Amino acid sequence: MPSVDVVSIVDMQALDNAINNVKREISTRFDFRNVKTEITLDRKEKNIHIVTGDDWKLRAIADILMGQCARLKVDLKCLDIWESEPSTLGTVKTDIRIKEGIPKETCQKIVKFIKGLKIKVQPAVQDDQIRISGKQIDDLQEIMQLLREQDYDIPLQFVNMKR
Repeated sequence: MPSVDVVSIVDMQALDNAINNVKREISTRFDFRNVKTEITLDRKEKNIHIVTGDDWKLRAIADILMGQCARLKVDLKCLDIWESEPSTLGTVKTDIRIKEGIPKETCQKIVKFIKGLKIKVQPAVQDDQIRISGKQIDDLQEIMQLLREQDYDIPLQFVNMKR
């Protein structure tokens, strides 16, 4: 019986490359000279930590990061930017959370959407992913296309397709 898994994962290596490109670009920009700027990626906590001189520079770094992520095909929906807060010595800091996995509420919305289509497939929630199985692979491909058209505020990927 054909099946496919609907997941939400982030290519951490591409994100790491984007952060390294941002660091390289900041080191060459005139407006960031003599300003202590720090960008770190915490893979375990799934968090990007930014510390810089002021809010304007923080927004500039976020814009550069978004551009690099788009260039390296990291979906921007996986990044959740928090508000900046003052830090020590006149700097500001912020954290960008990396969203991975499909939350339970979104899983329930997706399952309800799939069941409402009246296509002969069976969706099943497994932790932070959804497995969809059906008798025909064409039905699975149709579901995949319809899910791509929906907006769930997270990037969806389709992996582990079995015939």
